[in-house]
Amino acid sequence: MNPEVKRHKWLAWLWALVVCALLGHNAYLWIVQRIVPDTDILALLPVQERDPILQQSFTHMVDAAQQRVIVLVGAADWADATRAADAYNAVLASQPGVLEAVKLSDETQGDWLAPFQKHSVALLTAQQEAQLRSESPQFWTDAALAKLYSAFSGPKLGAFRDDPFGLFSGWVQDRAQETPVRPRDGKLFVADAERQYVLMPLTMRAPAFSMTAQQTVVPLLERAKQAALKAAPQAKVITAGVVLHASNASNQAEGEMSTIGVGSLAGIVLLTWFTFRSLRPIALVLLSIGIGFLGSLSVCWLLFGRIHLLTLVFGASLIGVAQDYGIYFLCNRLSADPAEGSVRLLKRLLPGLGLTLLAAVIGYTGLGFTPFPGLRHMAVFSAVGLVFAWLTVACWFPLLVSGGTLTTGALARGYGAALAHWPQARMNAPTLVVAAVFVAVAGFGWSRLGVNDDIRSLQNPPKHLIDDQIKLGKLLDAPTPVQYFLVRGASAEIVLQREEALKRRLDPLIAVKRIGGYQAMSNWVPSARTQLERRALIDSKLLAPGGPLDAVAKAIDEDSAWSAATRAHLMAPRAPLTPAEFLKTPPSEPWRHLWLGDIDGVHASIVALRGMSMAALPELRRAGEGMEGVQWVDKVAEISSVLGRYRQYMGWVVLAAYAVVFALLYPRYRGNAWRVLAPSAVASIATLAVLGLTGQALQLFHVLALMLLLGVVVDYGIFMQEHPGRRDTTPWLAVGLSAANTLLAFGLLGLSRTPALQAFGLTMLIGTTLAWLLVPYFANTKENEHA
Repeated sequence: MNPEVKRHKWLAWLWALVVCALLGHNAYLWIVQRIVPDTDILALLPVQERDPILQQSFTHMVDAAQQRVIVLVGAADWADATRAADAYNAVLASQPGVLEAVKLSDETQGDWLAPFQKHSVALLTAQQEAQLRSESPQFWTDAALAKLYSAFSGPKLGAFRDDPFGLFSGWVQDRAQETPVRPRDGKLFVADAERQYVLMPLTMRAPAFSMTAQQTVVPLLERAKQAALKAAPQAKVITAGVVLHASNASNQAEGEMSTIGVGSLAGIVLLTWFTFRSLRPIALVLLSIGIGFLGSLSVCWLLFGRIHLLTLVFGASLIGVAQDYGIYFLCNRLSADPAEGSVRLLKRLLPGLGLTLLAAVIGYTGLGFTPFPGLRHMAVFSAVGLVFAWLTVACWFPLLVSGGTLTTGALARGYGAALAHWPQARMNAPTLVVAAVFVAVAGFGWSRLGVNDDIRSLQNPPKHLIDDQIKLGKLLDAPTPVQYFLVRGASAEIVLQREEALKRRLDPLIAVKRIGGYQAMSNWVPSARTQLERRALIDSKLLAPGGPLDAVAKAIDEDSAWSAATRAHLMAPRAPLTPAEFLKTPPSEPWRHLWLGDIDGVHASIVALRGMSMAALPELRRAGEGMEGVQWVDKVAEISSVLGRYRQYMGWVVLAAYAVVFALLYPRYRGNAWRVLAPSAVASIATLAVLGLTGQALQLFHVLALMLLLGVVVDYGIFMQEHPGRRDTTPWLAVGLSAANTLLAFGLLGLSRTPALQAFGLTMLIGTTLAWLLVPYFANTKENEHA
């Protein structure tokens, strides 16, 4: 036996052991561990690694919302709304343990006051505090008597002596204004000009991004909705929740993964059949792709401990690239001398094959230079898949394909013959005219190319989900979880004091209706300093001898002992209310997400904004300027800024990648190295021009696609340069098959309803098509030379 073949057999057996390990690991993942792809879209967003408190605040805000499902069942008539709501709840009750509804009773409606009543003297609204400083004693005497005798003086909370001047009642009413929701007939009620709604806040048991939640909660909600509409056909059901968006994204991603994966495989099978008229090449190419996928999944799971569904969608497009190595080997085996052994053929092809792998890995590695975890996962998945597919070709194909076992079909022969008629770039007038026209058209297209880094342009949820979210936000006057103030301090007390200072800056914006209001821990728990100041203020202004309290006692025929007892009751020594004390009580549940607590020795909280308009953003940003420990957080603007910054950064990375690849190519191809890179470079320039001419706005994912385009298309230049001249059509056939399969993979990716993947796919579709047409134009016509 030939020593080369013998050594290669040992290499093949070694690779077989690696593949067996991959099979075992994948079987363990899918059968024993039963892995489920991650569907959390937030896992794809950049992490603020330099500011863990900022990142935790965002996570805190999002986590507070993601386990909630908010349902509004409304009708013009309250009776219809309650009937529909009862039917809705009956369906939810039929499947207990999936969704937990908020229970409302007379006891729960009254219990929330208890933690505050003993601190009532220290709980004042800003208006009350201003009145205490400015109004006369007679004003407060009249206010107390009006509260005592008038039937329209507002709610009476407890005995008269507990709140003789109505200050605590006013504070309670002010807190109630933080939400338009009110209790009614044992239900939560909210209304607009058209309908009266029953509000049903629901909490999921399973995580919103788990497949279990999506497969159980969403169908249950749909059945409940149909039951409600059956009970009251004129009713309207509004549903909002992260789980609905997650379920829609999962269904979309699963469908696209099937479309892209099956479409790419079908294309490869058909094209390989028409080329070789044999099942063996099809099986071999699919074998290399399959092992590439097994390797990608195992390595990604070992590195990251999870795999995102969109990584699999993007990975499905890997099919169009991973087959290049097998196609190149098979095409060369087709045209090689049957007497030349496949192992020796591989040795001859190895330099070119190695360069194609290296260039492609460089292209995919470019994705890993971004701060987006999802893109890093995609980069690792794709690069590893290419390496495993390449090793499969190098280790097994020479032993599985022998000379004379492959034939070619008429389609392949006709395609190969077209190479002889392809135009060639030369230093002559026609070439210069073509170059001038290209420069003019490309320049015009580039001049029309705008940019759009807004993260919202990368989202495409269904219109009905967006409409329901907007409607619910308006009805509930809910704050946005992505724009808020982050307040920090060395202690909880300092954080509360800084919150109070910030609110004083925000109050003028409420007065001019730039924002509807704010939610803050200090609304419920004033700083200890403020509580002590308010107690002293009330004592001096209302409870001092000869003051309003004595005047009230005289007016209701009570003696001085009543005044003294009332003052002693109100001013009894008490420790100030603290966030820790408040957070242990049931009333704190809706506001717990506002308090971050102690994070590595730093205390932090969130001040959320209600009724915020986009026009108010500059004023809100200015409101926090110059305040120690106060930071305006606009996650939308932050991520959009990151997208813009990395769009520019990756543009330079693409240029650097061209330089690196040229340096790798030069030792082998010398003066012809530029011919290898020219098709991808010209195609990239032309692709940007096409985007500009068609009115597309440039974004990060277009630039990332250009990075990958380099890694994919440079293969075609290498194939052609490895076989200079036009008599041997083998490289042209390999280029055609590789490009066609790449177009199938990324062309289908361009049909994705995920805007980022769509932008990526369309860029690859245009660029690969142009590069395919340009490869023979720049190819070297001199035979038997690399330099």
